[in-house]
Amino acid sequence: MKIGEKLRELRIQRNLTQEELADRCELSKGFISQVERDLASPSIATLTDLLECLGSSLQTFFADESAEKVVFSPQDMFEKDDGENHKITWLVPGAQKNSLEPILLELRPGCASQVLPPHEGEEFGYVLRGTVRLHAGKRKFTVKRGYSFCLHPATAHYLENTGHTPASVLWISTPPSF
Repeated sequence: MKIGEKLRELRIQRNLTQEELADRCELSKGFISQVERDLASPSIATLTDLLECLGSSLQTFFADESAEKVVFSPQDMFEKDDGENHKITWLVPGAQKNSLEPILLELRPGCASQVLPPHEGEEFGYVLRGTVRLHAGKRKFTVKRGYSFCLHPATAHYLENTGHTPASVLWISTPPSF
């Protein structure tokens, strides 16, 4: 493992310059630069301080990243079918703890999704099958197969299948809301 490279990635994720990190850790910018280029090795105490300033810990820093699941099979996914209106498939297990949550929403003809209240974030949908009506406050939009929608949900919103055939929508919300 390249400690310097991983420290650099953490620093950049936190939008810190080398100088800002050095100030927080009471180290020199030159030392941070050398550590990030693997030209110097910090002591355990210094590494612990660096990680604390970056919002991490030794345990998290050295955790095996290969254990993080990236590809999900249909067996990993969770389905909830209310038997009447719609079926929701959570495409990424445990996505509620992530920044975004992708679902597959299947709406039966004449049925609607739950009404979602206004919230911070964004929502994106792509209609895979059928046609749906997007209700966003008092506004209504028809979204056909192959079309997408993107909104900043400042009002209550939901999808409705006004057609005679089932509709399927890939719906992604950030932060998670389903």
